[in-house]
Amino acid sequence: MNDSMTSGRRFRTFNIIDNFNRELLCIEIDTSLPSRRVIRVLDTIAAERGYPNRIRSDNGTEFISHVMADWAEKHGVELVFIQPGKPAQNAYIERFNRTYREDVLDAYMFNNLDEVRNITASWQEEYNADRPHESLQGKPPYAYAKAVLEP
Repeated sequence: MNDSMTSGRRFRTFNIIDNFNRELLCIEIDTSLPSRRVIRVLDTIAAERGYPNRIRSDNGTEFISHVMADWAEKHGVELVFIQPGKPAQNAYIERFNRTYREDVLDAYMFNNLDEVRNITASWQEEYNADRPHESLQGKPPYAYAKAVLEP
């Protein structure tokens, strides 16, 4: 996603959700998010959770690069790209992006990246721990995962 600060300087966000329980794993925020940065974020998540079987994304340059393809092959991750102009093929993240846009990006005027990151981090915890999801039987992501994964 893209937005701008009060100074007019643009920034990008790289939003990662787990399709299983709609958990927001990370929102990386900076003025530029090239492939190598995306890979660092994915490796950080994988260090805690393991590598996913598959990643579904749009056709952004950070995802279709040779660097990303090599990373995916090395870790046994299938890269699945939606068709250009078909965001419904990645409906979970598109729905999430709308929520994040409305609740955070459109709700605040940001003076700097630290402000964006701090507000986003607080919102992320609320989203995962407190916000009920219809698709998760009215539970927030953390509670749903716990109910499903623990006997």
